Amino acid sequence: MSNAPVPSVPQKKTVQLFTPEYYGLCTLGGLLACGLTHTAITPLDVVKCRRQVNPNIYSSNMAGLRSIFGKEGIRGLFTGGVPTLVGYSLQGCGKYGFYEIFKHQYSKIVGSENAHNYRTSVYLAASASAELLADVMLCPMEALKVRIQTTSPRFANTTREAWTKVVANEGFGTLYRGLTPLWFRQIPYTMMKFASFERIVESLYSYIGKPKNMYSKSEKIGISFAGGYMAGVLCAIISHPADTMVSKLNSSKQAGEGVGAAASRIYRNIGFGGLWNGLTVRIFMIGTLTGAQWLIYDSFKIACGFPATGA
Repeated sequence: MSNAPVPSVPQKKTVQLFTPEYYGLCTLGGLLACGLTHTAITPLDVVKCRRQVNPNIYSSNMAGLRSIFGKEGIRGLFTGGVPTLVGYSLQGCGKYGFYEIFKHQYSKIVGSENAHNYRTSVYLAASASAELLADVMLCPMEALKVRIQTTSPRFANTTREAWTKVVANEGFGTLYRGLTPLWFRQIPYTMMKFASFERIVESLYSYIGKPKNMYSKSEKIGISFAGGYMAGVLCAIISHPADTMVSKLNSSKQAGEGVGAAASRIYRNIGFGGLWNGLTVRIFMIGTLTGAQWLIYDSFKIACGFPATGA
């Protein structure tokens, strides 16, 4: 009988939670979650933005989709798709990556003995901090996206052409003129998105009642999608007025006009009711979007060997 040693099977290296490698993978998961989903719903976004800028352009959302497809084909439906992909991929990196970092750090500040009682405050603070940074990454591409989608004749045919025109004729700072309204739109949105998701998922696990280690991967992913969709409906409502204002600022701000003056002029023209144009399609869009983002993000985390959010 041979006494040769049996070769050892290499152990799969696991990434520890709350390490740079962990946060790096969460950042990648956020990139996939936001970049892919926002790009996929570009046709709905085109209709929404155009109706926000001009409520009379289409009689309904379906009429808008049919009109764009009839005149411009499938390419027209994905107008602004490239800046959408780039901008929201960058935003996803910041949104999810920084959220994981801030959530852990703020939990440590609160202390383990208080973490459960103050968990909603931690979720709100962490998501607000993350979105503040993520929007700086998103803002230039968001400005180009809206300009390309809503101007007629079209401002530019490609993202590179739009970037060159804006920087050469108006200066790089123009790409950040919508940052403050973007913060007003995105920070409340993200606070609602993350805090409500965490608490909804917590309630779903509690309602089902099984120990968390007894759930299959598919069950955890299903809970993430359901929680994300419900959170998305709340997000759409709370952030819609600012979303309308961002669209109008990026499409109709006059030369030499400050953000405050432009916002006041736009509000005088459209009134409070005008801030809610396109809400129905945005509820459907953001609900589906948010559910899909949490599905992708938590699926990625599970594939990396991490627990799903809330699990």
